[in-house]
Amino acid sequence: MILFLSVSAKAITLYNTPLSKEQAAKLRSLLQREEYDFDTRPYMLFFAKKEKVSISVYEKGPKVVIQGKGTEEFVQFLLEPEILGEARLGYEEVLQPELFEPHFGVDESGKGDFFGPLVIAGVYVDASLARTFKDIGVTDSKRITSDNRIRTLAAGIRKSRAPHSVVTISPERYNALFEKIGNLNRLLAWGHARIIENLCELRPDCPRALSDKFANGSVLEKALMERGRSLQLDQRTKAESDFAVAAASILARESFIGWLEAAGTRTGIPLGRGVSASVKATARRIVAEGGRDALAAVAKMHFKTSAEVLNSEDGT
Repeated sequence: MILFLSVSAKAITLYNTPLSKEQAAKLRSLLQREEYDFDTRPYMLFFAKKEKVSISVYEKGPKVVIQGKGTEEFVQFLLEPEILGEARLGYEEVLQPELFEPHFGVDESGKGDFFGPLVIAGVYVDASLARTFKDIGVTDSKRITSDNRIRTLAAGIRKSRAPHSVVTISPERYNALFEKIGNLNRLLAWGHARIIENLCELRPDCPRALSDKFANGSVLEKALMERGRSLQLDQRTKAESDFAVAAASILARESFIGWLEAAGTRTGIPLGRGVSASVKATARRIVAEGGRDALAAVAKMHFKTSAEVLNSEDGT
């Protein structure tokens, strides 16, 4: 069997892959042998750097993230032959052809955040668009900690002219829908179905859609309308490794952080992410200044956080 290497015009400067614990230990030994400088970083088994490349091995997974101008050389000449034992970089179209076949990818942002909207996005890819996304470094938004990087990648996705759709469900609309639907997975399925229908209008010839598996597959299938039901619908865990789903996650994240920032500017109260002590403190301030309705305008009220905050304000 002959494998043809697809060489990108732009060198790869970001690469990540899961590792076994044994591979992580072997990589540490390799970096010590190559005289890398080590440092301690939060949530990492180890961090090492040398000249044009940095190596971050995270506890969760574990997984390795390689960054810098020397990324491609490190992966091809050290990581693959000595740690992974197989050539992957540049062979994605041979090893994972489904990533480059025409399909939609759907993902969401804001689901686990008390403040802000639920944003659902979808992106169409074919072989050309998948290569473009690969070259500009499109990856799952949850792996990207910089808002500026999210915005840069989102701009690159739009510049590619990839057909896409983004739906932002504001907290007020979200709360009304949740009260009506009564279940987060059903609400997600409703949103994913709307995105798939929108994408079908843009690319009616697309044969397949992929999303992260968040519930029983039939929940999303039932939510689809006529056009969406003609598609092959795939749902799987860790779907963000797919270029279309990763691109969707970035567009959704960009809209989410943009909404939070705009709402914080409008109200004069910066809105934090996730659910934390500082988020609860901000919620109490909002209730103290504007009451329950003010909180409902910026927060997801079915979270237990809202009950905790409102009960504390009532003195219960």
